[in-house]
Amino acid sequence: MKISVLGTGRWGSCIAWYLDKIGNEVVSRGIESAPDFQQLYTTHKNDYLSFPDSIEVTSDLEYAIDRAEVIIISISSQHLRDYMNEISKYNLDGKIFVLCMKGVDVKTGKRLSEVMEEFVDIEKTPVAVWVGPGHPQDYVRGIPNCMVIDSKNEEVKRMLVREFSSDLIRFYIGADLIGNEIGAAAKNVVGIAAGFLDGLNMTSLKGALMARGTREIGRLIKACGGNEMSAYGLCHLGDYEATLFSPWSHNRKYGEQLAQGIKFEKLAEGVMTSKALKILGDRYNVDLPIVTGVYNVLFNNKSITEELEKLFMRDVKEEF
Repeated sequence: MKISVLGTGRWGSCIAWYLDKIGNEVVSRGIESAPDFQQLYTTHKNDYLSFPDSIEVTSDLEYAIDRAEVIIISISSQHLRDYMNEISKYNLDGKIFVLCMKGVDVKTGKRLSEVMEEFVDIEKTPVAVWVGPGHPQDYVRGIPNCMVIDSKNEEVKRMLVREFSSDLIRFYIGADLIGNEIGAAAKNVVGIAAGFLDGLNMTSLKGALMARGTREIGRLIKACGGNEMSAYGLCHLGDYEATLFSPWSHNRKYGEQLAQGIKFEKLAEGVMTSKALKILGDRYNVDLPIVTGVYNVLFNNKSITEELEKLFMRDVKEEF
């Protein structure tokens, strides 16, 4: 299968590496001025992995789109709309888009697949999402994991699961696009909260954070029209180890360093996602205490300890 991966960051490069490894014809496309693209283009490797010669690295967007049967986008979620403004100039009929990023549009509260529908006719150009746990550092060492692919198009998601599955990644067929997208985005916010706990030497609270965070996001998924049980699947709870505990998690590290007064220099998607989820919580009148706490720290200059105290001072209620 001819696949173009748009995005040469940590996850985009890993996807290109993986899809080549299982036998596809892969092009990795990046922005010429971006340091991560330049590193891959000149050395065919980055801080996480090395590309085989079979992967073509290019900055030519038109070429990457024109040659592909499947186009995978792996960029910062908040840049998707601007990116699609550029991509939609080309003929996209008959191509399949797969979104490999986790977020909610902060301007509108739309899920990423909903943003895509502003630019493509999904009857002619199906859109799928690929979410779940995993780090490039583990995959390149041969450590397997499980992920999920979902789409409104039943035939497309089943085909992608069949074609992309291997002994390194076991894919599941998603059954709740709303839940899988919101759950995947929200785990990054919970990851920042976990980092707060690490930074304050309160790591033992992560168990409670996992239990209450999953419950909270399940309520939001249900209010948005999805299945609240999706929060307990691979998109959210299944991704907690990689996000709440891993030393490689950008969101956890961001929260930890913020609590320690250190500036984190890399992308942490959960920052803007906390703002987007706050929009959804207000829109659907869903109580999101953990999301709100993270949002208040990041955007209202509240202290982390103050927001933790608020969580513990909430009215007593039954667990379920």
